[in-house]
Amino acid sequence: MIPVTEFRQFSEQQPAFRVLKPWWDVFTDYLSVAMLMIGVFGCTLQVMQDKIICLPKRVQPAQNHSSLSNVSQAVASTTPLPPPKPSPANPITVEMKGLKTDLDLQQYSFINQMCYERALHCSKIEHFISILGKCFDSPWTTRALSEVSGEDSEEKDNRKNNMNRSNTIQSGPEGSLVNSQSLKSIPEKFVVDKSTAGALDKKEGEQAKALFEKVKKFRLHVEEGDILYAMYVRQTVLKVIKFLIIIAYNSALVSKVQFTVDCNVDIQDMTGYKNFSCNHTMAHLFSKLSFCYLCFVSIYGLTCLYTLYWLFYRSLREYSFEYVRQETGIDDIPDVKNDFAFMLHMIDQYDPLYSKRFAVFLSEVSENKLKQLNLNNEWTPDKLRQKLQTNAHNRLELPLIMLSGLPDTVFEITELQSLKLEIIKNVMIPATIAQLDNLQELSLHQCSVKIHSAALSFLKENLKVLSVKFDDMRELPPWMYGLRNLEELYLVGSLSHDISRNVTLESLRDLKSLKILSIKSNVSKIPQAVVDVSSHLQKMCIHNDGTKLVMLNNLKKMTNLTELELVHCDLERIPHAVFSLLSLQELDLKENNLKSIEEIVSFQHLRKLTVLKLWHNSITYIPEHIKKLTSLERLSFSHNKIEVLPSHLFLCNKIRYLDLSYNDIRFIPPEIGVLQSLQYFSITCNKVESLPDELYFCKKLKTLKIGKNSLSVLSPKIGNLLFLSYLDVKGNHFEILPPELGDCRALKRAGLVVEDALFETLPSDVREQMKTE
Repeated sequence: MIPVTEFRQFSEQQPAFRVLKPWWDVFTDYLSVAMLMIGVFGCTLQVMQDKIICLPKRVQPAQNHSSLSNVSQAVASTTPLPPPKPSPANPITVEMKGLKTDLDLQQYSFINQMCYERALHCSKIEHFISILGKCFDSPWTTRALSEVSGEDSEEKDNRKNNMNRSNTIQSGPEGSLVNSQSLKSIPEKFVVDKSTAGALDKKEGEQAKALFEKVKKFRLHVEEGDILYAMYVRQTVLKVIKFLIIIAYNSALVSKVQFTVDCNVDIQDMTGYKNFSCNHTMAHLFSKLSFCYLCFVSIYGLTCLYTLYWLFYRSLREYSFEYVRQETGIDDIPDVKNDFAFMLHMIDQYDPLYSKRFAVFLSEVSENKLKQLNLNNEWTPDKLRQKLQTNAHNRLELPLIMLSGLPDTVFEITELQSLKLEIIKNVMIPATIAQLDNLQELSLHQCSVKIHSAALSFLKENLKVLSVKFDDMRELPPWMYGLRNLEELYLVGSLSHDISRNVTLESLRDLKSLKILSIKSNVSKIPQAVVDVSSHLQKMCIHNDGTKLVMLNNLKKMTNLTELELVHCDLERIPHAVFSLLSLQELDLKENNLKSIEEIVSFQHLRKLTVLKLWHNSITYIPEHIKKLTSLERLSFSHNKIEVLPSHLFLCNKIRYLDLSYNDIRFIPPEIGVLQSLQYFSITCNKVESLPDELYFCKKLKTLKIGKNSLSVLSPKIGNLLFLSYLDVKGNHFEILPPELGDCRALKRAGLVVEDALFETLPSDVREQMKTE
């Protein structure tokens, strides 16, 4: 092969080439560049196989800086100096110089990969092509598209309505969407056997899940900027300018290529002639080649012009999946922008089918279906049955906590009575819940729930108890207000004043069967909507978390209320509205700020009141009016500041349960013996020094708690309590226990709370009797 420089010298010596010299210079220049590019390509082929090679570099400090830093940079190639030739007389000693490091091969590979992704923008394109190919070949793509084609009509209608609303909001001026949307591809026809489509194994599911994560991260990274688009535009503009220069330059020179050339040479003394007419034998060939060259360059230029037109006419920094949403039925595929959109437009020029299949991995609906499939594979019916337990309502309950969704296999456990979901986002209750014929209770704790219409119809007829714990108002299911057979509703969450009205405003009136309503929140007044169900509401609980409940007038309208709990409501007095509740049987005013209860006299009008709990307050004394509450059966004054027990208290002779623990009481009046129905009596953690013998006249007593006092002697008359099954005497000053405890046949060792040393003071036969079950 003739070198380019020699070929140029040879051509310049020919007279016929002198006219073509300008054109020829261009040709040889391009030939030189081509030869150089071939050489460079050959030299860099090995480097490109490794993408990039990075070595540590020692950086000398600048004049204005005194610190040293080591940085890594990409090294394209190096040209080492030729080594000196060795000779026997002059042996060569090789001395290794350079920056010595302790890095191993894996560390170098990591450095190369990081620099390749950070320093070279072409890594985005390569990463995109890699992900695109995996998405195209993933079995989940076919599965997702086939499932969409086979989903029920209700879901399709809902998604179409949502899509139409979003298009109305986002579509801007007419034509703007057309320029940015995807090319319309040939619809894929999926004829997939359901058994085959459902046979996505665990490995394929995990691979598809990893692809979703890769697509998310890639989209987040690439959508941040438009550097690829800007570089492509600049490159295309540069190509167009180069094309115009080449066309103008060569068009001007091609006309100077002539077949016949006049030649004037001063050789008359040798030949007898001075003027010659010469035939340029290569002129015809060069002329044809020049026109061919111009034609090819023109085609190339038209391509560049079309590319430039395409770049500026279409909005390549925005990409709409409108056609894909229409063809596949996956309506939540988001539109993308910047470099991500630009690469998708480029892929569309090759084959729109790639973008269509890639779009499946942008869909949240598709991702949720994949998660659901993986969830079903993980939580089999047998595994779920192992988690079954009995709850406080004596129902068979399945608790599911912090899952990625609700497994469909739950609805195969037909014996399930209660379903408890905690911290599960995007729960979808399907129509298959109708298979749970025994389901009566549903608990949703910090869950966002959607429900199928058929499932809602089932819950309206069967659900009896609903518990909702929420941190965000959006976690309150709007469909709960239509559960006409619901009997118990428990709401736990923070509500502002305005929100509390919006939550229940004109909604609870549809709960025709509601009997129990519990609100644990921070309301300042009882919502008006609660009054709408007062005709059938039997129990209401408000746990207010310390927020002062100031407006209680609505209580007067709840004439059928039998149980009322106002807990931690910062009440300083017993609300007067309570005295209007003639059907009231139980009242609990726990954890308030009650100091005086003189209003207790008004309770005498509540003939049905049997339970009164005034515990965890700051009450200092019990007024003598307590004697008028003759219907009381359970009374709790624990955790107060009471010092004296009035004898009038024991005139409430129907009391079966009396709790006076955690006060400052020093003396128990002998009138306690009047309480012949007493079964539970507690004075734990007081300052009592002795117990009256009359206490042992309460022969129905089953539980006696006298621990943490100042007692020193336990009367032998305790043997009269034949039904005693629980006795707490720990924390006193007893030295010995009376052997008469053996007469308490129902008292066993598990029910006797006492120091071990004190228990050993009992006779051995009594100890053995108590240890016998």
